[in-house]
Amino acid sequence: MTKRITMAAATVGHAEGGTPLNAFDNALLAAGIGNINLVKISSILPPEVPVIELPKIKPGALVPTAYAAMTSEVPGETLAAAVGYAIPDDPAKNGVIMEFHGHGTREHAERAIEAMLEEAFRVRGEPIREMKVFAVEHTVERTGCALAAITLLAEEDLV
Repeated sequence: MTKRITMAAATVGHAEGGTPLNAFDNALLAAGIGNINLVKISSILPPEVPVIELPKIKPGALVPTAYAAMTSEVPGETLAAAVGYAIPDDPAKNGVIMEFHGHGTREHAERAIEAMLEEAFRVRGEPIREMKVFAVEHTVERTGCALAAITLLAEEDLV
């Protein structure tokens, strides 16, 4: 996959489904990324790539994505998923994306992401210029899923 990443977009979604995989698929649809092929990536945001509102993406596009998803079949259980990014002061340097999924609230997931991003930048010896977290929670009825994602997009991916 060789394409020039020119933008990134964060999104969250949560849903119920008849099976864990259907709940995951429905959460992807709720997040607006259910009709694309996600290519799971590790957590680097390329330098000088802005994070924008999720645009319309071509169905079937292969999209590098950092994501977290939590699925459960325990009624009443609260699930959370979050992603976040931080950008360094130096625009020529890469940013970092972190993902979290687990049992608990959206607020718990947000705090976990913030702590991970702060540690990542402390280890790199870089000050953070900008940090943003996107999180969602879901209370399971039958089979539920909470999902958060940051997609890395090229112009060719867009409708």
